[in-house]
Amino acid sequence: MIDLRPVGYVIGLMVAMLGVAMLPPMVMDIIDGQGHWPVFGESALFTVLVGGLVALACQSGNQQGLTLQQTFMLTTGVWLALPIFGALPFVLGATEARFVDAFFEAMSGLTTTGSTVLTGLETLPRGLLLWRGILQWLGGIGIIVVAMVFLPELRVGGMQIFRSEGFDTMGKILPRATQISAQISSIYIFLTVACIVVYLIFGMSFFDALVHAFTTVSTGGFSNYDASFGTFSGPTEYAAVVFMFLAALPFVRYVQLVNGASSPLFKDSQVRSFLAIILVLVVLSTILLTTVFPKHPKESFREALFNITSIISGTGYASANYMTWGSSLIAMFFFIGLIGGCAGSTACSIKIFRYQLLFSAIRVQIQKIHTPNGVFTPRYAGRAVSDDVLSSVMVFFVFFVVSLGLLSVFLAMTGLDFLTSVSGAAAAIANIGPGLGDIIGPSGNFSTLNDTAKWLLAIGMLVGRLELLAVFVIFTPQFWRA
Repeated sequence: MIDLRPVGYVIGLMVAMLGVAMLPPMVMDIIDGQGHWPVFGESALFTVLVGGLVALACQSGNQQGLTLQQTFMLTTGVWLALPIFGALPFVLGATEARFVDAFFEAMSGLTTTGSTVLTGLETLPRGLLLWRGILQWLGGIGIIVVAMVFLPELRVGGMQIFRSEGFDTMGKILPRATQISAQISSIYIFLTVACIVVYLIFGMSFFDALVHAFTTVSTGGFSNYDASFGTFSGPTEYAAVVFMFLAALPFVRYVQLVNGASSPLFKDSQVRSFLAIILVLVVLSTILLTTVFPKHPKESFREALFNITSIISGTGYASANYMTWGSSLIAMFFFIGLIGGCAGSTACSIKIFRYQLLFSAIRVQIQKIHTPNGVFTPRYAGRAVSDDVLSSVMVFFVFFVVSLGLLSVFLAMTGLDFLTSVSGAAAAIANIGPGLGDIIGPSGNFSTLNDTAKWLLAIGMLVGRLELLAVFVIFTPQFWRA
């Protein structure tokens, strides 16, 4: 039987830390004098007490490194427990949200999906808006650690290919995770502070700059306004593009850059491909926009650059209603959301490296058809790719498509139309944020969906953020017998 004490110990500590993170919104509400500060005080006290008691109760089991089964339980357990407690301020706060809506909002925040069920954001207490930003900021740095430490160790979705160039974690996951967190935290904080300063320079208020920096660097996409980033339409969009792009790059390259090795960042095939894809899509979109709509070329370029970078990185900001841009661009926005950024970043979705491995395998297969007796090996970044990595990537692609199809069907069974079902499923599993259509598109939100659909989408966010298999493997009989 699996010893759950080490898992409970870590989850308890993480829950207690989440409770501490509720204090800044409480202070913000005290400053504003709106009278909602007891909500955060009570939520923080309850969360810290529960997390602390669980950690104390499980402390005796924290003697050795985690086993493989315990690691799977931990990665899923943390992302399930934190949204439950993160939902408390929404339930007890000024929104008086039902638990399904509060859980949806918290899950969307911590997985940096960016889908929201809240309306009238401008009228909400600033403490609650700050809490939304903090959830996404914590989720962003958390997913970096998961992507750099746990997923390579779990051999999920081909992530094991990064073990040799990142950090060797075998046999000592938690201590190594602490070391990695210490190295990337300073970089993550630096990017956040830099983003705040730049937003201030471009005219944002300090509060807007703070919250939007949290949700930009985490590629989360929560905004303080129903109009999302359209409120700041103009030069500020260029600043956001820079930081969304930087946040979607592999953070291990930043660690190497800080330590004096700049060449890995600029030679990384993921980075080059990610930049090339954005540039090509922006050029094509700008041409289409200037052809279809009588707009100024600069405005078309800015809107195309911002919204494409936002969707492909999984940030989910919207500065314009691209549902009015024509069917070809609408279809493009659906598919670029399934690309994603680089592995080991705050970005989401399938990730660039998996497409590179897929195309490499296809190229090798074509070569074998032309030359049956030849010996060809799939390669990535100049290195031969092992069969287990390639198999893991192929399984991930199949599982992603199957999961997307099943979630779409389940959503349609709740009464949603085809476009809302398919785009909503993609937005959840790929952690994009907005879907397509008038209901959940860039000018809408998820508030009008039925409760069953919201629960399904929240589960989809969790499954997608943890690379599918890391969650589903827990429900197999072999996992519990191992």
